[in-house]
Amino acid sequence: MARIDASKLNLEETVVEVSRVSKVHQGGRRFSIRALVVVGDRNGYVGFGFGKAGEYTEAIRKGVEDAKKHLIQVPLAGTTIPFMVKTTFGASEVLLKPAAPGTGVIAGGAVRAVMEAAGVRDILTKTLGSTNKANTVQACLQALRELRSPEAEAARRGKTVAEILGKKRAEQIAVAAANAAEQAAAARAAREEEARENRALAGRRGGDRDRRGGDRGDRGSRRSGGSGDRRR
Repeated sequence: MARIDASKLNLEETVVEVSRVSKVHQGGRRFSIRALVVVGDRNGYVGFGFGKAGEYTEAIRKGVEDAKKHLIQVPLAGTTIPFMVKTTFGASEVLLKPAAPGTGVIAGGAVRAVMEAAGVRDILTKTLGSTNKANTVQACLQALRELRSPEAEAARRGKTVAEILGKKRAEQIAVAAANAAEQAAAARAAREEEARENRALAGRRGGDRDRRGGDRGDRGSRRSGGSGDRRR
């Protein structure tokens, strides 16, 4: 599977867990910080990564860089997932079930971070077994990796989407997909407008600082010229 280019996506990061770990050496214990980070563009791309360093900020930065290297694309059916899926990683088990529009994200902390980063707005989830966040996140990503879009599944079986899901469900997915596309476009436009405003504000602040620096230089030159005249 080809690696997804993270530089072309507008990714947002979420720190799921930051813990203090230690390693025993001959001279004693050495402590460090481990961060579990989830990144996503809230429009179908999501990934997770681990980072370890002596400081919190450096551990989170390493976690973000690692997550960008392990991005996956999630086939969304409007604002939810196309099918129910259940996977296990280690002692953690995660169940993901599609939900009707308006349900929201019914999930715990670790699974919620993954769902929101992926752009899933309506879903029912259940975490079984161990509640270890690292295993839960990896089980959740494995479940999303096993999903197929309704179109891909229909092509694989040689049927139509309506034959697999039913006519009513297929129509609901088509309407939800259109609404989700409009919402994603509006959110993208809002983020771009906010970024332009921030750049313009930063430019104005820089210009104001330059003008203030020039005014101070002019006043200093006038003072030095006046003192020289008085001495003469």
